[in-house]
Amino acid sequence: MDFSSRITRLPRPFEPEQGQEARALFPDLGGDLADLIDGAAGCSPYLKTLMEKERDWLPEALSDPEVALDTLVADLPEVAADSLPSALRQGKRRVALLTGLADLAGVWPLEEVTGRLTEYADLSCDLAMKACVGAEIRRGKLPGKTGDDLATAGGMVALAMGKMGAGELNYSSDIDLICLFDETRFDEGDYHEARASFVRATRKMAAMLNDRTSEGYVFRTDLRLRPDPSVTPVCMAMAAAETYYESLGRTWERAAYIKARPCAGDLAAGQKFLDTLRPFVWRKHLDFAAIEDAHNMRLRIREHKGLGGQLSLPGHNMKLGRGGIREIEFFTQTRQIIAGGRDPDLRVRGTVEGLARLAEKGWIPEDAAQVLTRHYRFHREVEHRLQMLRDAQTHDLPTSDAEFERLAAFMGRETDALKAELKDRLTEVHDLIEGFFAPEGPEPVSEEAEELFDEEIISRWPSYPALRSGRAVDIFNRLKPDILSRLARTAHPSEALLAFDGFLAGLPAGVQVFSLFEANPQLVDLLVDIAGTSPKLAAHLSRNASVFDAVIAGDFFALWPGRDALQEDLSRRLEQEGDYERKLDTARRWMKEWHFRIGVHHLRGLTGADTTGVQYADLAGSVIGAIWPHVVAQFAEKHGPPPGRGAVVVGMGSLGAERLNAGSDLDLIVIYDADGAEGSDGRRPLATRPYYARLTQAMITALTAPMSEGRLYEVDMRLRPSGNQGPVATGWQSFQEYQQNEAWVWEHLAMTRARVIAGPEDLARDVEAFRAALLTEKGTPDKVLEEVASMRKRIADAKTPAGPWDTKLGPGRMQEVELLAQAGSLMAGETGRDIGAGLQAGVAIGWLSDADREALLRAYTLCWQVLQAAKLLSDRPLDPASLGEGGAEFVLRETGHETLTALLDDLEQATRNAAKVIDAALTRLPQED
Repeated sequence: MDFSSRITRLPRPFEPEQGQEARALFPDLGGDLADLIDGAAGCSPYLKTLMEKERDWLPEALSDPEVALDTLVADLPEVAADSLPSALRQGKRRVALLTGLADLAGVWPLEEVTGRLTEYADLSCDLAMKACVGAEIRRGKLPGKTGDDLATAGGMVALAMGKMGAGELNYSSDIDLICLFDETRFDEGDYHEARASFVRATRKMAAMLNDRTSEGYVFRTDLRLRPDPSVTPVCMAMAAAETYYESLGRTWERAAYIKARPCAGDLAAGQKFLDTLRPFVWRKHLDFAAIEDAHNMRLRIREHKGLGGQLSLPGHNMKLGRGGIREIEFFTQTRQIIAGGRDPDLRVRGTVEGLARLAEKGWIPEDAAQVLTRHYRFHREVEHRLQMLRDAQTHDLPTSDAEFERLAAFMGRETDALKAELKDRLTEVHDLIEGFFAPEGPEPVSEEAEELFDEEIISRWPSYPALRSGRAVDIFNRLKPDILSRLARTAHPSEALLAFDGFLAGLPAGVQVFSLFEANPQLVDLLVDIAGTSPKLAAHLSRNASVFDAVIAGDFFALWPGRDALQEDLSRRLEQEGDYERKLDTARRWMKEWHFRIGVHHLRGLTGADTTGVQYADLAGSVIGAIWPHVVAQFAEKHGPPPGRGAVVVGMGSLGAERLNAGSDLDLIVIYDADGAEGSDGRRPLATRPYYARLTQAMITALTAPMSEGRLYEVDMRLRPSGNQGPVATGWQSFQEYQQNEAWVWEHLAMTRARVIAGPEDLARDVEAFRAALLTEKGTPDKVLEEVASMRKRIADAKTPAGPWDTKLGPGRMQEVELLAQAGSLMAGETGRDIGAGLQAGVAIGWLSDADREALLRAYTLCWQVLQAAKLLSDRPLDPASLGEGGAEFVLRETGHETLTALLDDLEQATRNAAKVIDAALTRLPQED
């Protein structure tokens, strides 16, 4: 499509005679094209100069501007090295002229204009670098390198930073580069010679791009964004740069690397370097401390540039001033830094794209993103007009009326209307962003509220580890009035203060958490709610405050996604981690967040005891299901793939029955099928039995090992054949033979709750089919009931209940009801794993009556509700003396009772009734028709 048919706006000539002179250069152009030439040259001396130099090239370029620039870019790599400086300058003139006219006429949107400028900058850097490195190679100054290494510039790369990195170069932009070389491509003894060669090449490259000649210049080049530029060479080894960022890197450098990308030389090495910096740029936790860093940066820039004070248009800096471009960029980059470590979708370089992603993910309001995007595009167009006038790297609005009139004419606007629009847009941006970076502080806590609190408790806060640093103290002092006000509004202020004090005392560091609270005050309410109800959960928060990330980084209060969705999510996250230990730490962080979510939902009454039990089991199953393939793959690297059909992980006990609590460990067994294979085939092959034994140990370690992110679960393997004396992994044939011929009745009872959690589907199907068949064969009533009665007595003799609130042990309590339900399942051949299915099976075979079942379910349900609540509040059985008012209210709400005394009376009556049913049931055989 030709240029003229796409024109949507035109500049007016501020100096008509200059416009007429330019129009005369192109007698064959008419209509809007002629008016465009007239208006552009009549406002911009720079564009008029370019028109004079490119009068022979421009008319044809205007017939198809995209093809004209594509051809220019395609032809430049064929230019000889000695002619390259001149060719690059000619190319820059043509790119500047054509993009300038396309911008003025509205033929190209902002992104096309900045994209074309960036594309040419990339090409110029790449060609200049390779020409200069090639000269070093030809002179024999780059050790070990030949002409074959020129395609990768001998291991050197330029990283495009800032607007160039984002593909957003402005019209007269400097280009910010960081030049590095891959030191691994050189012998240790050649390192210094190679570095000296790359330094020379970098300086020559910068001169080729930067120096002004009679033909102009290519790009002003700035190399000062490299680490510690006052003392480091202009081209650094990648290892040295990486060490700097890991130990000394600052927030502004993290923000800079959001936009970084390889643009010239060895692009693959450059991308590899950026990959190594990912943990530096994108933190694994939400990083709200970056807000304060960015705010301080803004203030320092304003102070240094003298840009503070009220908004005044004359001389206002459109980039750094109030409401300017940099404020929008800071706003966007800061939010990306905060959340990008958790969400890779936010790791985009462009400002407009970044705003869109942040809005899409719920990190900023959609209307704020739209407002900032609209103003950003306008600001950039004004910036371009200012720079097109005289090819000056300026962002300042005119200081004289005449120059403001020139700018308005250049934009095809009336002067007064342009001034009014500029002021409105700059003010709206400033007000929106200032509220983000420096929100109004909270009202001071009232005298009445202060009187509610024990000053002795508050006075000890400065001694806590979280308040060791001056920065943490500054943030906390800003938060303190709001925290105390929120504590004062709770139902039990003194208790809430003690709970918050416990949280604060256990917090090892404060800057990130306090910054998180400052940016999200609603989290203080959640903390107070949790701490005032569940000291155990509050203590967990002290040690794992990063779980707060989940509250604001996703659908924390959405419906439960289910095990399949959970496992898919964790599997995707694990695949993104290359290192095995990182995978395990990622799983630990992920599990903690979901575990915390389950607890909070339960605490707030969004879920009950039964639903919570299923969710904890879903979580454990998804962790095992996602981790198991990575454990196998890691083990196989050394010992080869699993011989035969592989192995399945089987959940037993409460995990198999999908009924876990907040503190449950996991009962597991591992069954493998060698399928005739004698051993593995790997670098260090193992016979089948030790292979699977060691693989099982690797799985246990993956789940239980204390790492930097803690541990996942405690694991109990005692339900495997022969208990602790048997091998940790059992062969499939041996397992079948053992269950058929040697297993005790209690082991068959345990199989009523067995469930395959992970492993090959075909073996899982076989295990489940065998379990179903086993339950139909081994349920001889007299043997089952005799063994259950004996087990009940042994448990009663060996384990004493911890008191009246111990709902697990004792007559008619959970363990006894579970035994009876398992007996019902085994005698009836019932494959359902839950308590209800087992008791109903007992009714179906005439062993229990409907009334018996209801009495048992009533006792079990009440015991389970109390246990679930107790495990969320503490690691011990329920203790009314240490519950606190918040905890007591939670327990009573969960069980539907008015007082703890009424609850205990009901619990004792229900379990007495259940005990009577169990006594009777164990003395009679089923009466099935």
